[in-house]
Amino acid sequence: MKKKKLLNRPFTTFVILSYLIFFIFFIAIGLAMLIGLPESITSMLQIISAWSSTIAFIFIFNQIYPNLTLKRFIKKQFSTRIKFSVLSTIIIIQMIIVALTIFLVPHTNDTQTFSLSFTSVGFLIIAFFDNLVRGPLGEELGWRGFALNELQKKYSPLKSSLIIGVLWGFWHTPLWFASGYTGVNLIKYMVFFMIGILSFSVIITFFYNLNKNLVIPIIAHQLFNFSLVIIQGDLLDILAYVMLFYCGVASLIIVINPYKVLYNG
Repeated sequence: MKKKKLLNRPFTTFVILSYLIFFIFFIAIGLAMLIGLPESITSMLQIISAWSSTIAFIFIFNQIYPNLTLKRFIKKQFSTRIKFSVLSTIIIIQMIIVALTIFLVPHTNDTQTFSLSFTSVGFLIIAFFDNLVRGPLGEELGWRGFALNELQKKYSPLKSSLIIGVLWGFWHTPLWFASGYTGVNLIKYMVFFMIGILSFSVIITFFYNLNKNLVIPIIAHQLFNFSLVIIQGDLLDILAYVMLFYCGVASLIIVINPYKVLYNG
């Protein structure tokens, strides 16, 4: 009876399962590291944990869409023709944020320069695809393809994106405490992170609604994550600039085009 009740509330069920699966795998990763299992196993567990929202969605898919196959649903998420203007605009905005952050983050040592050797190029390529698998590819089908679209049936794009931002942000909670920060620095990390996630959620909703293809949030999400890998310097300094820039862009979107973010339809 309780299971049936939960499945009558697909969004709530999705969120609960996403959190539960992620937390279980996070504990499993900790135990694997504690008992000294091979790095390949912990790495695989990390990848699976990043896909917890997709796993949760797949688990309840048949109850939500009894007359639709998963393959058809996924295909539909990528069927809309990608608008070059939408994709290029979000990429340019994020590249400007990266460039400004590189310029403004304090130069603590020689590695702050953005010169790339053959070795670093190889590292960047590996890091790029590693980030893609551990983040956007595993998260966007659930959080945007299902959850955001589900919320927008009832709420405005702005309210929907803020709800997703809060839930998506706190879904990362275990990672906060694995960051290595404590005390005031941990609080700073959490605050910067949530400002960035909420702002990014508003931005990604805006551009996704302009072009209903999951490629848009996947690429935007990838650039969001990858920027934190390629910028050298103290992570808290990087977060402060990156997240505040995203906050500025989100605020600008709301001011310039409130109809697209504040109202339904």
